[in-house]
Parts: sequence; structure tokens; C-alpha cells
Amino acid sequence: MGKLMKLTKRIVLLLVLLLIVGLGYFGYKIRQNVQQVTTYEAEVEQAVKENNIPEYKNLVLAIIYTESKGRTEDLMQSSESAYGKRQMIGTTKESIDAGVAFLAQSINQANEAGCDIWTAVQAYNFGLDYISFVKERGGKNSIRLAEEYSKEVLSPLLGNTEQKTYRYYRPQALVYNGGFLYSNGGNMFYADIVRMNEQFIKWLK
Repeated sequence: MGKLMKLTKRIVLLLVLLLIVGLGYFGYKIRQNVQQVTTYEAEVEQAVKENNIPEYKNLVLAIIYTESKGRTEDLMQSSESAYGKRQMIGTTKESIDAGVAFLAQSINQANEAGCDIWTAVQAYNFGLDYISFVKERGGKNSIRLAEEYSKEVLSPLLGNTEQKTYRYYRPQALVYNGGFLYSNGGNMFYADIVRMNEQFIKWLK
């Protein structure tokens, strides 16, 4: 019995140490990513001022963190909103300018519709039609509404009429539905992920 207790204690200690090391590595990677993203802070500050949304500088940095972690030319994955297809953006400045302009449009439409800021952020991923969808359902974004839109509207619109899904292992998804998204249905967790990354930006930049 004594040997079993000692073995159990050692296993628990090992698991705790592994958890501490894992959390330390996770924190180190987050800090690295934040430092990379904030190298574009000056360009973002200029773009949000030009688009009359200066109070959303950290939100834009969080979108950059979410979309690319600051490690590709198309920092904000702006190509589809600007050109209607991927891989058309050639410079980081063009990506920031197009991405911030689209976000400002989304925020303005959400404000006019009486929707919250996270509706605008989710619309950055889903497209602006999502704003009227949320307006008709209370004006406040939620994962439940985003899932309904992804499953019933966006996914079939883009060809997934059979509601096919694929694995998605982000914590938000694992907690909510075991970890999946609808094919061609955007990311229903997008606003929550951006919100989390905005906190990382505020804490670590």
C-alpha cells in the first residue's frame, strides 16, 4: 500500500510538472506572437485613425494575431474582402489598409443596426450579411447564433448542403461542441477567439 501511495504521488508530481512546463511554453509562445504582432502597431494606429475607429487599435492587433500572428504578407487575411478571392494581397500595408477599412464598415453597420461590437467582429469572418441576421435575433453576438448562421446560412450557401464538419481543436470549440466547424461555414468561434487574443495584446504588449 505504501509503495502504491509513493508511486501515485510521483505520478501526480510528474503531471503537475508537465502542466507547469506546458503552461510556461504556452505563455512564452503567446508573448512571442504578441511581440511579432505589435511590430505593426504604428501602421495599425495610422489605419484606424484614417478610418475613424482609433479606439479599436487593440482590436485590429487582435485580428492580426488571430489571422496570421503577424507572420504573412496578408496580415489580416484581407484578400477575400478586398478582391473576392485569396492570395491577392502583396504587402502588409495593403492588408492592414484593406482589413481596417472592412472592419470599420462592419462596425459602422453594426452600430446602425443596434448590434454589439462582437457582431461586427464575427461579421469580419462571416461577411456583413451576418449583422442583419443578428439584428433580427436580439442584436448581440453569441456562439449559438454564429453556429446557426454557419450551419443554416453560410455553409449551404457555399456548397455544403449536407452539413459536413471538420475537426477544430481550439479550446473554445472543444468546450462548446467537442471540436468541430462546418465546412465552408467560416469560424463560428471567431469573435470569441479575437476577444481572447485582444486580452493577450493588452496584457503583454
